[in-house]
Amino acid sequence: MTVADINRLEQAARISMGEFQDPETSTASPVAHGILPIVAPALAAAIVLIVLSQLA
Repeated sequence: MTVADINRLEQAARISMGEFQDPETSTASPVAHGILPIVAPALAAAIVLIVLSQLA
């Protein structure tokens, strides 16, 4: 797995978490916006670890 593959996985995780949503159309509460910066990298790391374990 290359760095480019990992970057694509992280980007997909961010998109799936709604990072690229328009803030005006977002209905998430202010609490959700505070948790998102913590959850998104953790989710991306989990995806990377799962993919790497499948390749091993």
